[in-house]
This record gives sequence, C-alpha cells and structure tokens, in this order.
Amino acid sequence: MPFKHKKDLKTSIPTASMPDIIFMLIFFFMASSVLRQYSGLPIVMPKAKQIEKLASKVHVVQVWISKEGLISIDGKLMNVNSIRNIMYEKRVADPQLIVSIRADERVNMELMGTIHKELRLADALKVNYSTKTAI
Repeated sequence: MPFKHKKDLKTSIPTASMPDIIFMLIFFFMASSVLRQYSGLPIVMPKAKQIEKLASKVHVVQVWISKEGLISIDGKLMNVNSIRNIMYEKRVADPQLIVSIRADERVNMELMGTIHKELRLADALKVNYSTKTAI
C-alpha cells in the first residue's frame, strides 16, 4: 500500500504571546540596566546666595575645571590652548551655545583668566557659572 503525501501542509508560528514576551524583555532590561551620569572632574563648587537656574540644557556645553588645572569639555580632557578651536567649532554648529563653567573654588585665577580669553577669542560670550546654594 503506497503512502499518500500531504501537499497542503501549512506551518505557522503562533504569535499570540509575542507581545507579552516583548514587554517582559523590556521590563527586564529596564530593571537590570544601570544608567550612569558623567559627574565630571572632582570639584568643590563655590557657594552663592542667589542663583538663576538655566531654563534649558539643550544648547549648553559643560566645562569642568579642577583645582589641579585639569579641563574637561563634554567629558573629554582638553588643553587650555585647544579650548578656542573646540568652542569655535561648537559655536558654528550651534549659534545659541551657552558655556557652563563648573570650576572648583580653589582654581588658580590665572587659569580662569586664560580660559575666559580663549572663550572670547572663540566668540563664546554667553558664559554661565555653576554654583551650589549657600545655606
């Protein structure tokens, strides 16, 4: 007796539980992932009695200056001489750029003057100083 071949084989993958599996994976990765924020260089912020908070951080470049004289722009260590070129390129890309300086309260003022001079030469004239609230 010869066997008959079934020609109408329809195979399908059940997709009814797929959204449940996707949401379980999303929740697992959200719960198990750790988001780290770059805190910048170790600095002690100066205190101020009256502070104005920036309305938006969209057009802001963070410049961190430690007491040792290390300068970090957007998480990258820089030399004082390269600030002018970097800020000029950022100003060309974003004309509304605000430079937020987060300097240690024990930074050498000669270094701060040099940084201000480089920012002026790069036409980055909107400068914000970040401080802590004095209690």
